[in-house]
Amino acid sequence: MDLPTPKVPSLLEVSQGASLVRLSIFWRIVLTSLLIIVVMAGVNFYALFQLRQLSALSTTLASQHYPAIEQAKHVQAVAFNQLNSEKKYLAVRDPTFLQHFDEEVEEFHRGIENLLRQDTSPEGRQLLEQALRYQQDRLALFHTELENAASTPASVSPEYEARRNEVMDHMTSSLDHYVDYHEGVISAGVSRSRESSAQAEAITEQLVLLALVVGVGLAGIASYTILRPLRQLQSHIKQIGQGNFRASLNIRAPSELRDLVDTVNWMGGKLQELDDMKGEFLAHVSHELRTPMASIQEGTHLLLDEIPGPLSQEQRTTLRIMADSSRRLITLISTILDLSKMDAGMMEYRIVPTDLKRITDMSVNKIRLLADAKHVQLVVESPAQRVWVKADAIRIEQVMDNLLSNALKFSPEGGIVKTQMKSDNKAGVLEVAVSDVGPGIPTDELPHIFERFYQGSTKSRHSVPGSGLGLALAKKVVEAHGGRIWIESEIKKGTTVRFILRLTKPGAPA
Repeated sequence: MDLPTPKVPSLLEVSQGASLVRLSIFWRIVLTSLLIIVVMAGVNFYALFQLRQLSALSTTLASQHYPAIEQAKHVQAVAFNQLNSEKKYLAVRDPTFLQHFDEEVEEFHRGIENLLRQDTSPEGRQLLEQALRYQQDRLALFHTELENAASTPASVSPEYEARRNEVMDHMTSSLDHYVDYHEGVISAGVSRSRESSAQAEAITEQLVLLALVVGVGLAGIASYTILRPLRQLQSHIKQIGQGNFRASLNIRAPSELRDLVDTVNWMGGKLQELDDMKGEFLAHVSHELRTPMASIQEGTHLLLDEIPGPLSQEQRTTLRIMADSSRRLITLISTILDLSKMDAGMMEYRIVPTDLKRITDMSVNKIRLLADAKHVQLVVESPAQRVWVKADAIRIEQVMDNLLSNALKFSPEGGIVKTQMKSDNKAGVLEVAVSDVGPGIPTDELPHIFERFYQGSTKSRHSVPGSGLGLALAKKVVEAHGGRIWIESEIKKGTTVRFILRLTKPGAPA
């Protein structure tokens, strides 16, 4: 077997290849997978970013605001303890209570200083500084009261208690506002965290859906760019299987499939060469055989006419068989030559307004004797008036002869062969149908019924074997007239062959 010769790309193909990168199937799958991974990774990174923000917010709340609130409450408790120690000392003048008071003052200052170091917010620092100033004012009042008590011992004056309580209220109020401030920050942070979480959840869901859509879309595009050339190639191979070798497939496909397409095109070209050789051989042999067959037929007729001398009954029967066989062989040869001319585009048609009803009657009359011998009824259903179509009378008569002969051949004894003609003036066409009540054609054979030499598996009893060229010729002729021919069949109920031709009027130009 010859191998396909390497194809040298032209300058146009090179320029096209430069502008259009034909990726292989491997790289298409790899790039599609990478794009899907990138999309999914983007979604994951966004979700991770949102989680980190929420985690940072939680960390801030846990490491700053909650400890600040606890520390502020502790400082506030220390202030009240300090007040109690002061009251006890002023009541009994015990140095132990004064020592406790000093320790609590130091603890209060340490707590405020720790809060000032940790708190960076202006509002919080302002409240702490206010509390510290009130503490200093309170200590100043206490020390003044101690000096007055040393010079003139007496009970605590009501004026001092009033001013001390006022300063104490301001100080605790500042600490309360500080606690409220941080609790508000926590509440706002929690609300913001919930909103961010809900928003992140909604956006993540949308991104996941978008990623799924994009992933499915990318996978679909990648699959389509691979499967579409395969389907086109499959359709092209089916055409080759049906005998259409001339069509060449030219598609944009991955490099692996492109090599396969080139190989299939090369195979189609080789098959076309073989088909052309076969057609030329048949045409040549048929042409060479027609002349001697015509001589044999003419000599047989001379013998039947007893020109050379009288014949016995056995000789006459033999000569009739020879004459019938030679006639059939000449018809077969003529059909092969006609098909060869049609394939080569050399068949000439004389398309003129033709009375199809007259042609149909002529074809029916040709098979009437054979139909009577098989007791087959011939029925013609046609309009009362003449039916004119644009056609070559001789070629359309060939079509009718072949269709009627086939219908009669497959009709059982006592059957009916019906010819119907229905005109559609609106569409401007005439439909002709030739039907029988024979065994029918299997569904799987219908697509091949118009192929040359195809006779199918259905055989009629006592029928004359055919060549399988009649329907192929009929299809060529009908399509050359711009018409269409098709077959409808049902097993054990018969077959109907239909074709349409264009209507015209007598005397109208072809």
